[in-house]
Amino acid sequence: MDILGVLLGTGILFFCIPGVLGLLLAKKSVKVVPFLCLSLMITGSLLLLFFSGSVLWSGEVSHSSITMVWFEIPLFIDRLAAFFILCITIISIGVLIYSFGYLKHIPSALKRNFLVALMSFFILSMIFVVASEQMLSFLFFWEIMALASFFLVMFNYEEDDTKKAGLFYLVMTQLSTLFLLAAFLMIYNETGSLTITAWTGFTNPTILFLFLLLGFGTKAGVIPFHKWLPYAHPASPSPVSALMSGIMIKVALYGLLRFILLLPSQPLWWGLVILVLGTISALLGVIYALKEHDIKCLLAYHSIENIGIILIGIGLYLVFLFYGFEELAWVSFAAALFHTLNHALFKSLLFMSAGSVVTATQTKNIDKMGGLIKRMPFTAVFFLIGAVSIAGLPPFNGFVSEFMLFSVFFQSNVIASPIIKVILFLCLSLFAMTSTLAVACFVKVFGTVFLAHPRSSEAAEAKEASFSMAIGQAVLAFFCIVLGVFSFQIFGIVAQKTGVAIVLPDLLGFSIILGVLVIALFLAVRFLNPKNVRISETWGCGISSQNATMEYTASGFSEPIITIFSSIYRTKKTNQRTFHDEFGAVFKEGYAEITLLKFFEKYLYMPIVRVIQSISSVLYNLQNEVELDRDILFGFLTIVILLVIVGVAV
Repeated sequence: MDILGVLLGTGILFFCIPGVLGLLLAKKSVKVVPFLCLSLMITGSLLLLFFSGSVLWSGEVSHSSITMVWFEIPLFIDRLAAFFILCITIISIGVLIYSFGYLKHIPSALKRNFLVALMSFFILSMIFVVASEQMLSFLFFWEIMALASFFLVMFNYEEDDTKKAGLFYLVMTQLSTLFLLAAFLMIYNETGSLTITAWTGFTNPTILFLFLLLGFGTKAGVIPFHKWLPYAHPASPSPVSALMSGIMIKVALYGLLRFILLLPSQPLWWGLVILVLGTISALLGVIYALKEHDIKCLLAYHSIENIGIILIGIGLYLVFLFYGFEELAWVSFAAALFHTLNHALFKSLLFMSAGSVVTATQTKNIDKMGGLIKRMPFTAVFFLIGAVSIAGLPPFNGFVSEFMLFSVFFQSNVIASPIIKVILFLCLSLFAMTSTLAVACFVKVFGTVFLAHPRSSEAAEAKEASFSMAIGQAVLAFFCIVLGVFSFQIFGIVAQKTGVAIVLPDLLGFSIILGVLVIALFLAVRFLNPKNVRISETWGCGISSQNATMEYTASGFSEPIITIFSSIYRTKKTNQRTFHDEFGAVFKEGYAEITLLKFFEKYLYMPIVRVIQSISSVLYNLQNEVELDRDILFGFLTIVILLVIVGVAV
């Protein structure tokens, strides 16, 4: 076995051991168990990181197999698979380091051990999904990934919201598996092979494409199949939220890319459908994020937004490839992949920072936070780096991938079709609006959470996160900075390896100038500021005593935007007032509330649920009314229908 095979096998082994060890010693209150398990997983991540980096650098396709108890799993790892394994391992390292400190806030030894074991199986299953050579093993580990993540979502099962989130997630993830199973059966029926890379053509690819898009799109959180994200992420422990949003939904995108790229030709409408779905997901994701005050739910909606941005890149790739503009197509593809890595980094960083804040303040409501920059300065800096990155501001990594997409959009006039030009222009306009709203959203979040005065006693007493939690965030923050500042140099190396040149601004010089200006400004304020400074309260419009409740809140910040997009939010404003006198002149007290219609739940999900409930009720009543002749007839008719369906499919 070569050195790459040894790295792969050893890395996988270092994930298997913690999973088994955590389950076997789950009831043991031994502090060394989670420490040992996390250490082994970090070591395994480092080995797999080196393995994937070697495959990316050399371009050598790795064919190997792993024997697990009673069956052998063939693995196929090319540059595409290696890139996603790279994403998984980098994020896992940061999250696992963070988990050392996070586990100390979980009092139950049983829950700590279970959390570590399930995280091990979760990460391992994602690696196997990406590395699988056969559809059977792909689907098997896809289900392991789904079940492990379901139990992680249900970690705090005592809470009612967690039960709802877990049920919602389980139904949606099984729906995803159902579509993929149908797609894989179609492929097997056409080719007679379970090997993913063995087929390169298909007689009727339209239905196959739709099944693949529905299956992988549901798992990725593409609108309108996105509703599980805002439920699952707030209910999960913060390290789990970081893994799910950072890499699990990217594994779904890997599956979509893997199967679509295997087809020798892709119709134009495939690219347009993906482009439009991506644009809608990006815009609605950020619009819904703006109205959220639950910090983890807000970040979940931004995951939908960024999945949409990645789909925009994939859609542009297919459109340009159809028209024969291969250079623009590959720049779009590179932008999609780079944003996949970037989003994995800054979203995992933001979820970990949010976890530190929630742990310190015991609330996810940002309106009850405030003033944390003085109490949690390191967490504030890490959150700011993630916020600037996700907002697409230079010189961080999010800016680079979005810049690549904008540059491709601006060159789309090479396409002759006026209809396609109009579609691309509309998508460009909505993408630009998405980027602007993302900046506004994170101005709201950072200002409300970290600036001004604390709005609750818990926020006032908050303390900085532990050392390991800070180091875990620092690892991902480092990559956010490096991939932005040195993006020009990095893509220069990529151009040498792939032969595809991508025009990017050199942000290194800009970063040096910006850093010098920031340091100079800090020193000027610190040492040149007049010593005699008068400290006084801010003018309060005649109010003699001010308190934290008078600060500008997240609700106040987002209210004008909610009003602008009221047709999307379907807002309902309630304003109740009482007065001391019968003429309504002397105000006594009031109550105001803004409620938002859950559009997709009310008009898409719930009608389907009601239909299923009605059918189930009818079947239940029929089943309870025992009539042997009728039951035999129904059974016979069911068999006949299935035989007809199978005969038509064959």
